Amino acid sequence: MNEAVFAHRIQFAFTVMFHYLFPILTMGLGFFIALFSTLHLLTKDKRYADAARFWAKIFAVNFALGVVTGIPLEFEFGTNWSRFSSFGGGVFGQTLPLEGVYAFFLESGFLGMFLAGEKRVGRTLHWISGLGVAAGSLLSGYFIVATNAWMQHPVGYEMDPSGAIHLKSFWAVLLNPYAIWQYAHTINGALLTAAFVIGGIGAFYLLSDRHREFGMLSVKTAVVAGVILSLTQLFPTGDLNGADVVRYQPVKLAAMEGLFDTVQGAPLAIVGMPDTDTGTLIDPIYIPDFLSFLAYGNFRATVAGLNSYSKDLWPPIELTYYCYHIMVGLGTLFIGQMLIGLFLLWRRKLYSSRWFLWTLMFAIPFPYIANEAGWLVSEVGRQPWLVYGLMRTPAGTSANVAAGETIFTLMGFAGIYAVLSILFLFLVARIINRGPQEDASARA
Repeated sequence: MNEAVFAHRIQFAFTVMFHYLFPILTMGLGFFIALFSTLHLLTKDKRYADAARFWAKIFAVNFALGVVTGIPLEFEFGTNWSRFSSFGGGVFGQTLPLEGVYAFFLESGFLGMFLAGEKRVGRTLHWISGLGVAAGSLLSGYFIVATNAWMQHPVGYEMDPSGAIHLKSFWAVLLNPYAIWQYAHTINGALLTAAFVIGGIGAFYLLSDRHREFGMLSVKTAVVAGVILSLTQLFPTGDLNGADVVRYQPVKLAAMEGLFDTVQGAPLAIVGMPDTDTGTLIDPIYIPDFLSFLAYGNFRATVAGLNSYSKDLWPPIELTYYCYHIMVGLGTLFIGQMLIGLFLLWRRKLYSSRWFLWTLMFAIPFPYIANEAGWLVSEVGRQPWLVYGLMRTPAGTSANVAAGETIFTLMGFAGIYAVLSILFLFLVARIINRGPQEDASARA
């Protein structure tokens, strides 16, 4: 790989991973805003109104930073990946504008209406705007995932004699079988992240003996939702998304599991260190035959190893393997933590178990790590393909952009993003410090 291609890849990876920190929360938090708004409409309990208003403020800051950090990605398609844009623009030139026109404006428009408050727009319209915020964020996510799914498993296109790609069926792209479970797994992960953020901030209030009613509502919501979401992240969303990997990208599966040799009754590696020089997994701990069962539903099924494929089709083995195991390991811990929380809730000790509240508060970063690791598996594991089976990554870059130019702009992005990170943390900390603002006149 030449220096320019490597620089383009590093720049895009840095900018997209930083940007994705914000959509992770907006896609998940929008649902909970809608949930609290609906509960307030049904019960007239002001606690739910306070919760919806508070999380809408966090959502607004997160949304703004997501928009700002997402803009450079659009320019990078033209500056650093022009040949890819020319090659696949006929396809994702349909889905990405839809994300901007429909989802983005729907989300931002309803957010402004929701933040205006119930007194200004009326109770029913305020509730509808909360639903609109959730719908916009979820719809936005689908268009992005559908675009990525086309790169993972291209469908609905035709290629002319010159090698150019043309859209044949928009609906085939939008309803790509790879997109369905990839989206479900992505959104489930975003919802789980939002649950941990809600629970962590609620735990902070309980530990500091402030806003206890809000803290108890937040922690209870997080634990109940977290149990469901942590389990559904494993099954069915994770399992069926993995089934698509087995079906369409078997070499990625082998890299995820560090499986070098084709094996009948392949074991599942719990831990281990892949060594590409010797083609072995160092110091592994296996569950015998279990990979075959997970992949094909048969303990004695044959799973193709990396050595079944040409080495120029191998993705970066170590990065794919470790990111996958980080994602799965953290997911397992989330299940355990939330089940403990549910047990404490059942025993009526959830709000007084300070040790658990501390774990909930300090767990906030880990769903973000798991989400980013999962996307690294998806994107790095797809290599060497930019569009799977159609275009290799080096072929999609801009031929006239030098490595030095890309490195220079990468340094600029790093500086700007550092400032934005400080601004984001300051604004969110300020909102948390002020706490849920109870409108006395609304309670009167």
